[in-house]
Amino acid sequence: MDIKPAYGLFVNGEWVDGEVRNKTVNPATEEVLAEVTWATESEVDTAVRAARAAYENVWSRMPGRERAKYLFRIARIIQERARELAVLESLDNGKPIRESRDVDVPLVAAHFFYYAGWADKLGYAGFGPDPRPIGVAGQVIPWNFPLLMLAWKIAPALACGNTVVLKPAETTPLTALVFAEICQEADLPPGVVNIVTGAGETGHALVSHPDVNKVAFTGSTEVGRAIAKSVAGTRKKVTLELGGKAANIVFDDAPIDQAVEGIVNGIFFNQGHVCCAGSRLLVQESVYDEVLAGLKRRMALLRVGDPLDKNTDIGAINSAAQLERIRTLSDIGAEEGAARWSPPCELPDRGFWFAPTIFTGVTQAHRIAREEIFGPVLSVLTFRTPAEAVEKANNTPYGLSAGVWTDKGSRILWTADRLRAGVVWANTFNKFDPASPFGGYKESGYGREGGRHGLEAYLDV
Repeated sequence: MDIKPAYGLFVNGEWVDGEVRNKTVNPATEEVLAEVTWATESEVDTAVRAARAAYENVWSRMPGRERAKYLFRIARIIQERARELAVLESLDNGKPIRESRDVDVPLVAAHFFYYAGWADKLGYAGFGPDPRPIGVAGQVIPWNFPLLMLAWKIAPALACGNTVVLKPAETTPLTALVFAEICQEADLPPGVVNIVTGAGETGHALVSHPDVNKVAFTGSTEVGRAIAKSVAGTRKKVTLELGGKAANIVFDDAPIDQAVEGIVNGIFFNQGHVCCAGSRLLVQESVYDEVLAGLKRRMALLRVGDPLDKNTDIGAINSAAQLERIRTLSDIGAEEGAARWSPPCELPDRGFWFAPTIFTGVTQAHRIAREEIFGPVLSVLTFRTPAEAVEKANNTPYGLSAGVWTDKGSRILWTADRLRAGVVWANTFNKFDPASPFGGYKESGYGREGGRHGLEAYLDV
């Protein structure tokens, strides 16, 4: 992997140096990977102007079948550079190479392929016979799935005829910057995609810019609220995909071994840095002991360590700030009376690490059962009846996802119908597909990404 010592901004098809620079580090070693420009308000304005010119003069005028060719080309280049992208994602983010190689990057290519297929069929998407693009989309993505969130945002926007200014997270900008190189390699017209790196001030300048027609944000509920306030009273369309505190419900007739694997995947995948993570485990009392024993046996086999080792199950926490939040909330859980357990685990001396952890004896009143920890920490609760399970699952300000484990198809449908969650997985967890919409209710945001539904946010309907 050839990482440049410094990266600028990608504006109007060219690399532009900026005055403000910050370092991005490898969370597994704390070593500096590169220096990255942080865009100022004036540099964001330049990027938006470039996107507007490209929209009015080139991209919105281009037939859908021609836009599709660029999206197909981008998808193929992503496949060709998959190994490079996977390694870079693991270096910059801390996630295991097995996940970035086998999950993230293949899904990135799949999203571009999928929306390439929609580019010349928008009239059949159910949003009117002649849907029109909106204009310039300002997009802000998080650090937990840097390249995948980029694909979720950029692919449908381009397919619909919009142009984009995207801001990646300040701790994980590198794969977005390599994506800018892919846009150049695909001969994408200048200004159609612009990448401006930076922190909160850069993001604020982007979403509040008067010439941005559409704001798409994935991240914390607190920042989502601030964005909603900043665009209130304007004509901007907004989609927000925010936090979650998903319930993973295990009934007494569930296949226990399969459920244990699903529980582990639901909370420890990507170090728990997943907005839809199954961070609240609800187990029916009659199988509680069996499930907990199986879960502890399975957790004892998890490997924590070098993200670039293909045998690693749990990599590094993305940043020192996130590690401190995980530690703080975990300590509060213990102070409030929950029992904490982690398997024997030798953590590396350098980097940001946290052992996989479960809390038992948790009640609805515990903070660890209410607040999003965004780390490899699982709260275990119990229930007696299906009605109690649904009541506890819905007793949260969030509504992004949920999981149901049972052998009865009728119970799956009964439970899913009553769960106030945007996505409900049945006898599995954390499964994603480009053709399937994703999004939440309540404080988990509004709007949908993925599938036919993901086109609506980028069309003037």
